[in-house]
Amino acid sequence: MKESELRRCQIHDWYPRFKPHTIKTLFHPLSDSFIRYLLGEPDPHSSADPPRFLLPRPSSGLDPLPALPPASIPPPLSPVNSDSDSDDDAPSFPDLEAAVTRSIADLGGAVLPKLNWSAPKDATWISADGSLRCTSFSEIALLLRSSDSIAHDLSQALASCSDASPDPSSLPFYLALRKWYPSLRPEMEFRCFVRGCRLIAISQREVTTFYPVLPDRKDEILPLIERFFHEVVREGFGSENYTIDVYLTSDGRVKIVDFNPWGAFTLPLMFEWEELDEQGFGAQGVEIRVVEGRQGVRPGLKTAVPYDYLDTGEGSGWDQFLKRADEEIRKQAEDIGNDSKGG
Repeated sequence: MKESELRRCQIHDWYPRFKPHTIKTLFHPLSDSFIRYLLGEPDPHSSADPPRFLLPRPSSGLDPLPALPPASIPPPLSPVNSDSDSDDDAPSFPDLEAAVTRSIADLGGAVLPKLNWSAPKDATWISADGSLRCTSFSEIALLLRSSDSIAHDLSQALASCSDASPDPSSLPFYLALRKWYPSLRPEMEFRCFVRGCRLIAISQREVTTFYPVLPDRKDEILPLIERFFHEVVREGFGSENYTIDVYLTSDGRVKIVDFNPWGAFTLPLMFEWEELDEQGFGAQGVEIRVVEGRQGVRPGLKTAVPYDYLDTGEGSGWDQFLKRADEEIRKQAEDIGNDSKGG
């Protein structure tokens, strides 16, 4: 994989060309200090040890969000405190926080965050509702700081390139905030494999679940994606080999979710890279694969932060977060109970 191919898959690179065919997204450049925070690296201008896991200290004096009802805005997470930590130890990024807060409001009050390539999907275990939905800067920072995928993007993104720049620090990073759509159906997202500028394969994107509707709809899904690829993507994307994730709306439109490089750290999902790389693969037409039954589901990506890495003391940011998660679980259980009674 060439560095130019990897860079072409950055969302801030491809978004302007495909803006009418994708999800509304707003971008924020990331400072070196915020990148160091996400990686848990010490401040080079300070002799203090890096914090274990401090959440950003909320800025004061930010304008409220008049477009949102107060009840829909969760309280900010407090910085983590311990015997040796104080509020002064918590990092603060007031300019970025203010800009992100405005973007969240502009995008309807909830966003999905990602960096140049990856979203912190492997960190959803730490969110209150198990999703990437964020309504505040602190929630975004929590997901990004907890994600192995984000850490890889920030520190090793160019490692798989055969012609990587001698100075990878020249790579600028952006926080991309994408409008959150609660009604999106995961079974309608697909990964498309393009080799030699030809669409050769399509895979169900969420392979950890069996969706009974998919096997019978393959013949309907395939031509929709093929037509979109030939009319919109093929001439608009500069690489010869890559993957593209797309979403099919209920009215048959195709929306671009993301571009990914061919091979490297991109998952082949229902395929194997060895078969996709075979010269004869796809010669007989595009092959589409979905999970055909419960026995065909694939394991999901899991990750975790060591418990002793966190400060969960009374009043800490993590203590408040865990309490919010417990409240969310109780609320969901009550809703299920009420639905059962109503039925």
